[in-house]
Amino acid sequence: MKKRLKLYLETTIPNYIFADDTPEKQKITLRFWDEVRAGQYEVFVSEVVLGEIKKTKDLSKREKLLKIIEGIPFLDLTEECRNLAEIFIEKGVIPSDYEPDALHIAIGIIHQMDAIVSWNLEHIVNIETKLAVRKIAKDYNYKDVEIGTPEEVITHD
Repeated sequence: MKKRLKLYLETTIPNYIFADDTPEKQKITLRFWDEVRAGQYEVFVSEVVLGEIKKTKDLSKREKLLKIIEGIPFLDLTEECRNLAEIFIEKGVIPSDYEPDALHIAIGIIHQMDAIVSWNLEHIVNIETKLAVRKIAKDYNYKDVEIGTPEEVITHD
């Protein structure tokens, strides 16, 4: 039997379930979410995800997002996670104004996830970030983590 992947879901994943303005990404995310609900993956979020959701100004959408992550296990935001995130910022991998993005990556690494799943193509899912994260993980003796979109994770026929 194939091992279930351990996936850290960054905040854009629940958001794109409701992203009517980007129907293609929404369709892919919904397909990914069907696989999550079917138990194909072990999925996790963190208090960083919860914090970002709680900042959602649209109260109706906020409630829907909170409902989506209900029951998903939380990974601890440890001091080690904070320290690694600070390294990503200091080394210019993630801009200092986007600390939550650095924290998402650090949480995925520290908790030894197989992958971080995100639609954040600007700061998380791009080749420069992936290469820099891989190098820093190696330099600091951490296990590397894959970073990708739901499209890269879902089962393809």
